[in-house]
Amino acid sequence: MNLSDSQTGGVPGPRRVSAMEAVLAHLRGAIERGEYAIGDKLPSEAELCRTLEVSRPVLREALRALQTMGLTVSRTGRGTFVVADAVAGPTFGDYSAGHLLEVRRHVEIPVAGYAALRRTQDDLDRLTALLERMERETDTTAWVAMDTRFHLAVAEASQNPVFRRVIEELRDALARQSAFLNELGGRREQSDREHRAILHALIAGSEQDATGAMTHHLDRVESTLADIVRRARPVPSRPTSSRQ
Repeated sequence: MNLSDSQTGGVPGPRRVSAMEAVLAHLRGAIERGEYAIGDKLPSEAELCRTLEVSRPVLREALRALQTMGLTVSRTGRGTFVVADAVAGPTFGDYSAGHLLEVRRHVEIPVAGYAALRRTQDDLDRLTALLERMERETDTTAWVAMDTRFHLAVAEASQNPVFRRVIEELRDALARQSAFLNELGGRREQSDREHRAILHALIAGSEQDATGAMTHHLDRVESTLADIVRRARPVPSRPTSSRQ
């Protein structure tokens, strides 16, 4: 199997599976089958790169995803250890996915409504320019940074500094979640469309449309997270690939 451009049978639609996803599926499967038991240390990065025939950046992304899923923990100077044999739910920094989403629903949905009623022309210009940059951006890291900036700008448009402070507190977790969803869920283009719907509602000054658009956006975030956690893919005994 070529990890750089292969498409796995368990994934619906045209989205192709990246090398990182294939490595993640292999390591996740090995943990869930008990090949690496709770408390075991995974082989070194050098050994895994050699065995799986992938580059170190690809492997490190997969290891970070394993940790986000709660299957492993990285201990500085010691390596990566297995701490669970099944995915209970991703974590993003200090927050679980469930806790983060619960707060986002209670904060960002009403914030979008307030922003629709209170936004200034400067707010709309800022959001429009930001979204146009996001839709053109090709670098994933830069896009993720702008994704969190978009949500912060919506909070700023509510003209309530407390809302802005709350989103600022969540900024690191939001960035981690965004990167996770884009890498494993192919969410970027869909997210751009959802952001565009939010912006259109703010431009129209419609509180109802703005809260509806933000609700839809967070619904899609939740469903993609659920798909990633439960997704069943054929797991090869040893993925092979040319190095990237």
